[in-house]
Amino acid sequence: MASDTHRAGAGVLVAIGGAEDKLGHRTILNHFVQLAGGRGARIAVIATASSLGDEILGLYRQVFTDLGAAEVMALRPATREDAEAPGPAETVARASGVFMTGGNQLRLSMVVAGTRLGEALLEAHRRGAVVGGTSAGASALSAHMVAFGGPGEVPKQRLAHMSAGLGLLPGAVIDQHFSQRNRLGRLLLLVAESPSQVGIGIDEDTAAVIGPDGVLEVLGKGAVTVVDGSRAQSDAFEVRARRPVLVSGVVLHSLPPGYRFDLGARVLLPRLQALATPRRQARQEAAEEWPAGRPARRRRARGGQEQEASQ
Repeated sequence: MASDTHRAGAGVLVAIGGAEDKLGHRTILNHFVQLAGGRGARIAVIATASSLGDEILGLYRQVFTDLGAAEVMALRPATREDAEAPGPAETVARASGVFMTGGNQLRLSMVVAGTRLGEALLEAHRRGAVVGGTSAGASALSAHMVAFGGPGEVPKQRLAHMSAGLGLLPGAVIDQHFSQRNRLGRLLLLVAESPSQVGIGIDEDTAAVIGPDGVLEVLGKGAVTVVDGSRAQSDAFEVRARRPVLVSGVVLHSLPPGYRFDLGARVLLPRLQALATPRRQARQEAAEEWPAGRPARRRRARGGQEQEASQ
């Protein structure tokens, strides 16, 4: 069973599992900037999901500017009336990249989906702009969105709830902070209840980079879990609240960095050469320059942590 994840002519989607590195080599955010045009990038940051306001906008403005973006434009519509105003849509229309922060994905979808800003976001993606989101912003990329839910390895009725997302990625449902917050059970439940949707669970400081052909590639330090329930059996339609749900016959793929997966055909693809990351390049240059016989010192860069919990 194929999924409708093919988006001919559209831009790349970058779904980040949250807590991405913002202080060290910033591999994922640097890759986003490069996809948006590098030194010519014009990036719109939408912080509607966040409760941190100007603080989170200032953080990403600084990070993207440091990574070479030509312009960073801040947006934080708080109501649907704000999202219907011409200004935010015009800002997105000028952007070569749009980035959505973490926070509460239900707040983001309730404010933006179906408004002038929501349509501008879809149009920007159709014309080739890269659209990314971290944590809550990642979940909101899909047409069917994890609205909220709890942790656990066992799928139980009402462990998670689904609502409409922003619609940039049809045929899939995205969860984030995946292994760190023990969210396998709720993704299994959602896929069992909606087997036409591919489940995508993304670890922290990890990204699923999805091309317009529906091919997903893993970037970062963790893994992306893909759940294919196209041939699954379940009794979810008759199980009472909070009781375990039968989920049988799903195919689970755990993809480390560098691996690729065709979301439409639901098949693993041959691994390409790993993406050139600043850390890998720096290590290679250090190895070439360090005097022979002297051990190289290792320094571990730590990224900023999310200050608010996605749902």
